Amino acid sequence: MEVKEFIEKNLQNMKNDLAEMVSFNSVNADDEKPFGSANRKALDKALELMKKNGLEPHNLDYYCGYGETGSGDKTIGVVAHIDIVPAGDGWDSDPFTLTEKDGYLYGRGVSDDKGAGIASMYALKYLIDEKYPFKKKVRLILGCNEETGSACVRHYVEKEGHIDCGFTPDGGFPGIYAEKGMVGGMLVGKNTKIKDLESGLASNVVPKKAVFTLTDNSFDEGKLDSFMKENNIEYTYENNILTVYGQAAHASTPDLGVNAVAYGMEALYHADFNDSFTDFFHKYFALTNHGELLGYEDLKDDITDTSINIGGKAGKNEKGICISLDERFPVKTTAEKAMALLTKISTDDCEFVSYGGHDPLYFDLQSPMIQSLIKAYQKVTGDYESKMEAIGGGTYAKSIHNCIAFGCEFQGENNHIHDANERLSIENFKKQVEIYIEAIKNLNEMD
Repeated sequence: MEVKEFIEKNLQNMKNDLAEMVSFNSVNADDEKPFGSANRKALDKALELMKKNGLEPHNLDYYCGYGETGSGDKTIGVVAHIDIVPAGDGWDSDPFTLTEKDGYLYGRGVSDDKGAGIASMYALKYLIDEKYPFKKKVRLILGCNEETGSACVRHYVEKEGHIDCGFTPDGGFPGIYAEKGMVGGMLVGKNTKIKDLESGLASNVVPKKAVFTLTDNSFDEGKLDSFMKENNIEYTYENNILTVYGQAAHASTPDLGVNAVAYGMEALYHADFNDSFTDFFHKYFALTNHGELLGYEDLKDDITDTSINIGGKAGKNEKGICISLDERFPVKTTAEKAMALLTKISTDDCEFVSYGGHDPLYFDLQSPMIQSLIKAYQKVTGDYESKMEAIGGGTYAKSIHNCIAFGCEFQGENNHIHDANERLSIENFKKQVEIYIEAIKNLNEMD
């Protein structure tokens, strides 16, 4: 059967399977180990779908699962994830009910990354149905912890080892040959006059709302209002509660968002709040997104620069007011160098607490695996102009060897990943299947 005929014949089944997966609110949670009860149920369903579509399913302790076909000494891996970031508010439809409208499918995870997992599954189903002569094993690996640490894939590596070649459909086409390094941590205000601060859904999302609890007469309300109006920021201030509204975006592209925490902190600074934490924030971060006040310009290379997202999550604990920090740094430096610029800013009142970091990922564009993937993209799309990219996002490729991000988003698309109304073009859903079929075939033939 021709590929396009197969896809049209199976399109409704693809939608049905995606609807099943979207129905699970598979945010990582603590109610059941390792990543929550909803996550476990989502993996059970994913393994059921893989079996239905011809793959032999395996559950690795609910950290991840995989479906296998083919045989041989080497393994091709297709590594997607079924966990999601919280849905948040602002949706025009139920985020856990797959909704079709004007050629798009809407729901949390349709693009990041459940849709790509389904597209990859149907690519393998086509090859199985056509009795394609595999020279290698092929595994569709579905992880449960990509959004909050990728412990799932590290568990896979501990149990099964690394793959010999493959891709994670969790980036963009025609592929990602370099990924920035990452540093995570939090800024802690120990003696701040801010009584409480709540914001965001996850550290890797630009916060669209921040709620500051303050005290009477602690700042100049006129100056704060002027600052907000000058910057076109919506806010309210009632009963000592300052609520600031911004725009969500992925932490790797903070310029596409409006950071409610940053604008709130800066507004208080400019409104004579006179506080050690807002002074600290203004000195080293303010409204910058690229570490300009920290010295990161010195680490910039010819491929990438630094991006920093502040306040994707914020709250109060026994140490003080805590604001998350998610940093992506250039591919030609190291986590150690990037971390050094943050650790040196700590004072007695304000501290950077590190959660650790990951070094960057970088592949030669002329390597056989890279060429196998880009040729698959070019054959299906006829697009010979688009080039592989370096990104600030972090994918599974950092956690498993011989893997790059390849798809699922096409250049120029905005699928509102990590935002309300996440969507997936039905035409591009179909095109993903075509590309993944060619990619798996090319990797199978690669020496």
